[in-house]
Amino acid sequence: MIDETTTTATLPARTDATASAPAHADPGRARAPRRQWFALAVLMLPVLLVSVDNTVLSFALPEIARDLAPTAAQQLWMVDAYPLVLAALLVAMGSAGDRFGRRRMLLIGSIGFALVSVAAAFAPTAEALIAARAALGFFGAMLMPSTLSLLRSVFADREQRRVAIAIWASGFAAGSALGPIVGGILLEHFGWGSVFLLAVPVLVPLVILLPLLVPESRDPAPGPIDVLSIILSLAAMGGTVYGIKHLATEGVDAIGVAAVLIGPVLGAWFVRRQLRAETPMLDMRLFRTGSFGGGVLVNLLSVIALVGFLFFVSQHLQLIAGLSPVEAALALTPGLVTMIAAGLAVVPLGRRIRPRVLVPSALAISAAGYLVVALFTDAGIAGLVVAFVLLGLGIGVAETVSNELILSSAPPAKAGAASAVSETAYELGAVLGTALLGSILAAWYRSAIELPASLTAGEADAARETLAGAVNVAETLAPGDAAALVASAAHAFDGGVVVTALIGVGLMLAAAVVAALTLDEPKGAASH
Repeated sequence: MIDETTTTATLPARTDATASAPAHADPGRARAPRRQWFALAVLMLPVLLVSVDNTVLSFALPEIARDLAPTAAQQLWMVDAYPLVLAALLVAMGSAGDRFGRRRMLLIGSIGFALVSVAAAFAPTAEALIAARAALGFFGAMLMPSTLSLLRSVFADREQRRVAIAIWASGFAAGSALGPIVGGILLEHFGWGSVFLLAVPVLVPLVILLPLLVPESRDPAPGPIDVLSIILSLAAMGGTVYGIKHLATEGVDAIGVAAVLIGPVLGAWFVRRQLRAETPMLDMRLFRTGSFGGGVLVNLLSVIALVGFLFFVSQHLQLIAGLSPVEAALALTPGLVTMIAAGLAVVPLGRRIRPRVLVPSALAISAAGYLVVALFTDAGIAGLVVAFVLLGLGIGVAETVSNELILSSAPPAKAGAASAVSETAYELGAVLGTALLGSILAAWYRSAIELPASLTAGEADAARETLAGAVNVAETLAPGDAAALVASAAHAFDGGVVVTALIGVGLMLAAAVVAALTLDEPKGAASH
């Protein structure tokens, strides 16, 4: 039975009989009225906002680095504090939405997100910005599980739900790609704080229209609030990501190794606790369905590759190719458009081609995009544009199909938890995209850059920390030393890009293998 408890008069309430009937049994019920498509448009606002925030900071990093002078580790934490907290709390917030009402959580999260965005826009130090990004992750975690789980209660007919989820997935993927574009346009005319103030005009209509268009829904039999599980999930991911960053920026030492080892141990404890709980915060039995677990893993690997690509391409276009923010944003537009179009165009294909054929084929195209970066480093801007188009084509298809399978595989009463798992894969992928690929790139850059002998100790440290730091130092040097430093920094950075691109190829091929082995139509999916 669909777990929908409607508390407003905007949509007619359903009886148990109609709720449990197959969608195709009632033509009047099967077709979503126009109001529900307006509801989808409203639900897309937080999706776009949260996904834009995943990547918009990567594009603003050069400007922030010049203003706040962060270290390499602080620069990575500026990017990762937000998706790390968001990913760690998504399952907990999804469970809270099942208990207290998904629409209510969406409203609370929207108001909090808007207020903290203003604080982030005027952060005076790197530490303050990292703290604000973490707070944004807290409220962002309230937004995402609600949007996808509400789609299941709004769209009962599976074919219409496929279209709605395709729009949702395209919006999330497009938002990740749109972040650099929005950031480029804003940074051309305003300071870096403008990328955070964007949240306010987006969330105001959401707060107004959500109660009018979207019915409240919740799990009629929610489990208890599990504080220890929340702490374990946060500590497991936080420890792992901290360890990866520490090893990349400080080298191998006891702190980094301990953090990397403790994180997975706490994660295993979390999983064991969920398996033993009578009413777990996250029902691990969902992963026994191949299409559910496979879809989650495909999403995770795809987003790692996507965010990792955006992390280095935004810096290359601005700091090495010398493009303005708007010019760099325009260079990414073809890939963005391709990603959106692919996510929507795959809906009719998904009815005729099996997922375990369609998704691996798409991911192979994404692998080819990363291969272009690795093999044709001298292709310049054109090569990066082609690479992003190929990457976006494959990921747009894969994420739409896998998300629909994830939601269709889970029992309706667990829509919030299933949605949270799907979105956790997105956000954990965003964290690992910068933590893994970004840290590998940073480590390669630090080891490969050759500094002019004329640099002071402070200038050498700044140039060795980040590409932006090297460019800033070069602006203060004599022409000959400046040119040598910029050339060395660009060579070191692009050498790291080749390494991360080859890893991206491996990620896409691994995701393709997982999809080929696991993705299939869940039993009984046609009836709900």
